[in-house]
Amino acid sequence: MRRPKLGEILLEMGAINGSDLAHALILQRRLSARLGDVLLRRGLVDDEVLADALGRQRGLGRAGPAPQDCPAIDALARSLPLQVALTFRALPWDRVGGRTLIATSRPEALDDLRAALPESFGSCLFAVVTDGALDARMHQVHGASLARSAECRVPEGLSCRLWGSRPGAAILAIFLLSVLLATLVWPTGALRIATALALMVMSANLGLRVAAALAMRRKPMGFNSIRPAEQSARKLPCITILVPLHQEPDIAAPLTKRLARLDYPRELLDICLVVEADDAKTRAALDRADLPVWMRVIPVPDGHPRTKPRAMNYALTFARGTIVGIYDAEDAPAADQLLTVAARFRAAPARVACLQGLLDYYNPTRNWMSRCFTIEYANWFRLILPGIARLGLVVPLGGTTLFFRRSALERVGAWDAHNVTEDADLGVRLARMGYRTEIIQTTTLEEANASPFAWIKQRSRWMKGYILTWAVHSRRPARLWKDIGPRRFFGFHLLFLGSILNAVLLPVLWSTIIMLFGIPHPISDWLPGNGAIALGTIMASATVLSITLSWIACSTLHHRRLRRWIPTMELYFPLASIAILKALTEIVLRPFHWDKTAHGGFGGVDQGDIGTLEDSLALTDAGHLTRNSGRVTRIA
Repeated sequence: MRRPKLGEILLEMGAINGSDLAHALILQRRLSARLGDVLLRRGLVDDEVLADALGRQRGLGRAGPAPQDCPAIDALARSLPLQVALTFRALPWDRVGGRTLIATSRPEALDDLRAALPESFGSCLFAVVTDGALDARMHQVHGASLARSAECRVPEGLSCRLWGSRPGAAILAIFLLSVLLATLVWPTGALRIATALALMVMSANLGLRVAAALAMRRKPMGFNSIRPAEQSARKLPCITILVPLHQEPDIAAPLTKRLARLDYPRELLDICLVVEADDAKTRAALDRADLPVWMRVIPVPDGHPRTKPRAMNYALTFARGTIVGIYDAEDAPAADQLLTVAARFRAAPARVACLQGLLDYYNPTRNWMSRCFTIEYANWFRLILPGIARLGLVVPLGGTTLFFRRSALERVGAWDAHNVTEDADLGVRLARMGYRTEIIQTTTLEEANASPFAWIKQRSRWMKGYILTWAVHSRRPARLWKDIGPRRFFGFHLLFLGSILNAVLLPVLWSTIIMLFGIPHPISDWLPGNGAIALGTIMASATVLSITLSWIACSTLHHRRLRRWIPTMELYFPLASIAILKALTEIVLRPFHWDKTAHGGFGGVDQGDIGTLEDSLALTDAGHLTRNSGRVTRIA
């Protein structure tokens, strides 16, 4: 007997009309999506009506509410392997007449589900349940165990979670105390050594920036042109976007509006708003925001450490896409960003596991701090990061506008829940496993931190994470050398250790400025005859070179108006030295503490202004393309 089609059943139920069904069928064929998803995501039916229709199509009833406070039923639900439950969207729901009732939101896969069930289940009954009810039950029965797993997904040898129990923190504390003692006992000698080391570190860091800038002048290694019309005719992947939120009730509504601008088929878009289960204010704000069907809340059970990477590890289990992306709470991504990502992953070889987009700020003129922060980001995301990617070095990822092949992300262990710069650490592990990261020309706007105190808190967390990442991957130098090769090995140390030492030692160089005014300095006697002049020349040249590189980085229309502020960056950099002191203190006393950055307090933009800002970010210099050209440049 012919099984009725879902569309026929919905027509018979009066849930949709013929015109809507015809349009949905066209979209289904074009997107290779489930008809039910098309109807649901387009708002043509609700989940209850869809579940009723799916049940009628398969001759199944609806599952009622799952029994509560029933340990035996909870144990029964957990007895089905989680991977089977996630793959077939099914879960043991109850016991009926001595048989197990399995609830599923994908009854079309019933035959495969039966084959995948453990033999111990025996003869089962089946019923249909909505996706929302199934997700809620999965969190209820598997949440605690998944939360524990989220804390240790990364192999122990590549994680910093044992930092406190290993001698690393003690060794660092002893080293810092030894340096302090040596400085007190032999201040002149210590200052001379620090000055020499600071000069070497400054030169190495500037050398890396120059090399990155020169690499950006090269012709890209490859080019792939995909026009919008061609892209729409190709099969698109399902993309899951994880958006971690913590104590951010005020930003929830603007965030959902910004994400709604994404130009990507809703049938293939799975946006997960990841919230701590006990964050009542943020969850209430999301409830008030009236989320569309393609957005859902993932509540993360309590656990330790309470960090962004732990929350993302937990949410990754429930992701439905083959590509997984990350946005921050204050992000305003370019409307065509996901199409760009899908196009690049389609064209790229399999070992390209990660795409890093560009980050910029929508409040650069808030105050002097936001201007300097925007200039710094222009240097990092438009010059240094693309340059080191072209040089083939390890790419320390940014925390947002990241996109991964899910298979590769899971293979490397996802995120280290204890690392407070989980993004940079993940970039290193991807490189160690033989994967590549590319920088793509698509921009996400976010909020610049415009308060010195908030900036120092945020930067100290980044630096603490850099220290942890460097320490973890330097445990076995020979293994690291073997994994990434000599060029990446030295590049890794220059990027991570160089950044740390630069912040620690630059105040030593700045102190020598007093010699220009004839004021004696402890190293004056150590320098040869014209040593002070030579040192001054070196520092002046370094400053001019740094300003020149910043000038090059600020080449878009959005940044050119900030160029006159570039010389004042010399007053901005000392803040990093304050931040490193906080980071060094915390890495000994509380290495896994996540100093949360507050969002939404430094000025934003209206929805209409975002498009204007995006247009001003068009890259017009040689080797780059305009934002709306519909093409993708291969960078790495």
